[in-house]
Amino acid sequence: MSWPIVRLGDVAQINPRLPKNIDDSQTVSFVAMASAGEDGMLLNEEPRILAETKKGFTYFENGDVLLAKITPCFENGKCLRPGQISNQVGFGSTEFHVLRADEKLLDPDYLFYMIWSKQFRFLGEKSMSGAAGQKRVSTDFLTRFEIPLPPLEEQKRIATILDKADAIRRKRQQAIQLADEFLRAVFLDMFGPRVCKDSWPLVTFEVVTRVDAPMVDPRDDQYLDMLHIGPDRIEKHTGRLLPALTAREESLISKKFLFDDSYVLYSKIRPYLRKVALPDFVGLCSADMYPIRPNNGAMTREYLWQLLLSDEFTQYTESLPARANIPKLNRFELGSFSFKLPPIDLQKKFSEIFNCYSDVLKANESGLDSSNEMFASLSQKAFSGNLR
Repeated sequence: MSWPIVRLGDVAQINPRLPKNIDDSQTVSFVAMASAGEDGMLLNEEPRILAETKKGFTYFENGDVLLAKITPCFENGKCLRPGQISNQVGFGSTEFHVLRADEKLLDPDYLFYMIWSKQFRFLGEKSMSGAAGQKRVSTDFLTRFEIPLPPLEEQKRIATILDKADAIRRKRQQAIQLADEFLRAVFLDMFGPRVCKDSWPLVTFEVVTRVDAPMVDPRDDQYLDMLHIGPDRIEKHTGRLLPALTAREESLISKKFLFDDSYVLYSKIRPYLRKVALPDFVGLCSADMYPIRPNNGAMTREYLWQLLLSDEFTQYTESLPARANIPKLNRFELGSFSFKLPPIDLQKKFSEIFNCYSDVLKANESGLDSSNEMFASLSQKAFSGNLR
């Protein structure tokens, strides 16, 4: 099906100006960049008085689409769907573009899904302007950006179908989040400050763990096709491993740690991000990681993983002297962390619970992958005129 192609600036206002006759005493919704979830949902907002807010921030209204200027060309680009704030008027970070659909021609929800879909991500350097390291999608690029424009009723039909598909994805994501929260709650119930026993020995990290993974040359034939895990391949706060490339694919040159499934991988860069992973394979990891394994009989690997993810350990890292630019946890600081070590039998019970959690998590992740594939397929069909 062939639809007319129009420029976005002809059917939507890009970064509209604040009306001059607006009531300065009204309550508005303030939205920071951190308030925008990567699933298009608003995480939180802050009520403010317009007179105290309108200078120095980006103005938008409840039906507008917000697009992050700096990240739209990336997989995790942020784009907020319309109609989520509590008030009619909102203000937010200057790192947002505001897209306001002409609702006689363009449905706001259709606009959101089109901008957010992979085939309409602003890929490539041509969409970005500015100095290196400070590049952003420009207003001019958005104004000239060409989009397919089906009839309004067809736009609404497409948006409704994608809404339903996206709701399935979000339910899967929520199930994964609940599983993560359950495991953290179990850890606290078993080992938290309120249940910690005086009889448990106070130990330092260096006494019960070791960082002894060998360093190898990734150019050697035996390592070339192993996955390489860097800090960017571990999801913050959850410890979930993200898709990674092999040493060959990354053309690695410098030496890397060789780990197996007896290790826990911990990112020493920016400890507050809590990037800790439990690999179940043999691979290579960056020198920005610590491959850590428990001493035999002292700790289970699952307990060690959750300990490194815990508030207790993060609070310890935050108590250390601040470093300029990029915080980094050195080997001495890691080894000096002290904590009450619970009995190994209790740790093993936690490991059993973890194994059950892991099975549930894998099922939910598989379901999420299927939901993502379904959504991507529907999006592709929708914006090419093939959605029946």
